Amino acid sequence: MATSTTAAAEPPPAAGDRPPAVELAGITKRFPGVVANRDVHLRAEAGTIHAIVGENGAGKSTLMKILYGMQRPDEGTITVEGEPVTFKRPTDAIRAGIGMVHQHFMLADNLTVLENVVLGAEPKVPVFLSRGAARRRIRELGEAYGLTVDPDALVETLGVGDRQRVEILKVLYRGARILILDEPTAVLVPQEVDDLFRNLRELKQEGLTVLFISHKLDEVLSVADTITVIRAGTTVATVDPSEVTARDLANLMVGHELPTPETRESTVTDTVELSLRGVTVAGAGGKPALDSIDLDIRRGEILGVAGVEGNGQTELINAVMGLVDLVAGTITVGDDDVTTWSTRARREGRVACVPEDRHRDGLLLDAPLWENVALGQQTRAPFVKGRFIDRDGARGRTERIVRDYGVRTPGVDVPAGALSGGNQQKLIMGRELTSDPRVLVAAHPTRGVDVGAQAAIWDELRQARASGLAVLLISADLDELVGLSDTLVVLYGGRLVARVDPATTTLDDLGCYMTGTDPTGGPVGSEEPS
Repeated sequence: MATSTTAAAEPPPAAGDRPPAVELAGITKRFPGVVANRDVHLRAEAGTIHAIVGENGAGKSTLMKILYGMQRPDEGTITVEGEPVTFKRPTDAIRAGIGMVHQHFMLADNLTVLENVVLGAEPKVPVFLSRGAARRRIRELGEAYGLTVDPDALVETLGVGDRQRVEILKVLYRGARILILDEPTAVLVPQEVDDLFRNLRELKQEGLTVLFISHKLDEVLSVADTITVIRAGTTVATVDPSEVTARDLANLMVGHELPTPETRESTVTDTVELSLRGVTVAGAGGKPALDSIDLDIRRGEILGVAGVEGNGQTELINAVMGLVDLVAGTITVGDDDVTTWSTRARREGRVACVPEDRHRDGLLLDAPLWENVALGQQTRAPFVKGRFIDRDGARGRTERIVRDYGVRTPGVDVPAGALSGGNQQKLIMGRELTSDPRVLVAAHPTRGVDVGAQAAIWDELRQARASGLAVLLISADLDELVGLSDTLVVLYGGRLVARVDPATTTLDDLGCYMTGTDPTGGPVGSEEPS
């Protein structure tokens, strides 16, 4: 069992009296044709929150994988708490007190939360794991750090937000002294972000060190003690957050000012492209996961959906894409009732989708880019000739997407798993938007991408909207929702509980609706259809 991180017998020594928690000096890592890290230097003091920022592909993930023992550097040294170390595998890093929460989750879907948390940390003596003790410990950690998840739930039944919580619990369960957190706030509402940051500060006060990787520069500025900026594989600056702005960081990262998602000129028409009426989807325990949903999205409109993870967003996406049967209700695309259509028929009917989890549902990571671009469109030109896949046509379309959407890759034969997260997302956006859609379901389109890729994706959504596309936008980024949406609704408990004007609503009001409270203090109600 892991030792507790919630109470110390004595106050930890002051940071200045301790060696740095982590020091990386001259780290260089080469891959065939690519230098991922070049002479990187980073020093994280003990008992601090040290943020690492940079574009996707800048080398942050490679650097953290080296620190976590997943890869070995070609050059350079690693020191942990004053001791030189050489990690051959993650278990070496774990024994040295380092834990990592990956941006792309590393969980076994067919196991429970408890089994995932204890996997690899089972006690050697006694031989048998005490499930009761482990369950109690997981509940204690969840309650202490706002990471409550049912220990007996199967991971395959969890949404993205709960999956991330399980990953954080795995690290805390092992009692790590140095935590690497990769995009830990990507799926949280503002109130939850505040709670997480409060808990991180508590961990810091207890002497733990947090390496915090994020693309949300305002969050980095609010929580970090020190910020290191990485660009093109090397460190370009280490700054005090009190002395820089988000725009300063953006300039250091990508060479231009921080973009905003702001969209106010209206392109909304009177033509309804996607209509849901009384859509109900079954959930666990007999309670509907979606309950009598009524929505209309018009040509040239972005309709944003806000909500805490697990309140019906996934079921809404699956209902529109034909991935789940309806208990009641109808779905219409244009003049076609598609309620009973298959997913393939809906896609051929020009309904496109950017999925919630690009690794699980959006890409074949071991397949080349051109095969990934053909996914979902393999029955249509330019991907087929007669009954056979047209490789030249697929490669040509992929080369166009790489060029037009700024996907950074050596070529279209590179496996999708070799791309950074932002470039994977741009590839998916390009695939869906070049399929001539009339409706786009965009689920967390900028999750886990840097400010440069984020700006590119916002631009593509704005241009698609202006050309007449109807967009259903689901996002945990409230600034993104408010900035891009023409209409904004809130899902809570599987029901639409609010419909607000993005031009006048506040993030605090949205946060209230998302947690089941009217901003005036009363319980939320159900919205009437528009």
